[in-house]
Amino acid sequence: METIVLDIGETLVRDDRHWASWANWLGVPPHTLSALVGAAVAQGRDATDALLVLRPGMDVDEACSARVAAGRGEHLDESDLYQDVRPALGELRAAGVRVVVAGNGTARAGELLRALDLPADLVVTSAEWGVRKPDPAFFGRVTELAGAAPEATLYVGDHPAEDLFPAAAAGLRTAHLRRGPYGHWWADHPDVVETADFRIGALTELVGLTDSVGPKAPPDAVSDEKPKVVRRGALRSVR
Repeated sequence: METIVLDIGETLVRDDRHWASWANWLGVPPHTLSALVGAAVAQGRDATDALLVLRPGMDVDEACSARVAAGRGEHLDESDLYQDVRPALGELRAAGVRVVVAGNGTARAGELLRALDLPADLVVTSAEWGVRKPDPAFFGRVTELAGAAPEATLYVGDHPAEDLFPAAAAGLRTAHLRRGPYGHWWADHPDVVETADFRIGALTELVGLTDSVGPKAPPDAVSDEKPKVVRRGALRSVR
């Protein structure tokens, strides 16, 4: 691999603070909102649908603006990063791999991420590009900025519908990360197993994939406990 592009939410950044801050804003215990997010994930729905269960009819965008106006907008610091982020990205760059961070997020999220001075060649969010995953135009931008052919570019993410399927449709190599609610719940689904070139449990595993350009890894056995039916594209976008 010449270039590795990474998603943001639940790939590099833990969403704990995000959901806890929403719970606080809505005046409910964090575990209540977490349980509702889990239910939405298991149903293949937007995680933000959990907010509408608590406040039916709420305009989420307006609520976000109200939080910013109240001084309770986005915050991101070193504690929000998964522990393997810096070691993995640092090793990749040391190996001569171009590292790009590109995922759904606000312009403010982009500023906060860049302020962390990650070992990456580029950090950009969907708001800064004016297009969100899973729109094919997002992955068109990824391809343009990768600096490598699609088959030599690996997109890494946790969300099947936002990361894995559209990246594969764009001709990129793909790695599904078993992390976060979507990453864990859908990890063994047949569509994920079939589509992903690689399936990993930690970002540090990426270092061993830098010379991998061969066929997909053999699929693991699919658990009978996982949902039986979900079509490619059935999961709606979240982040």
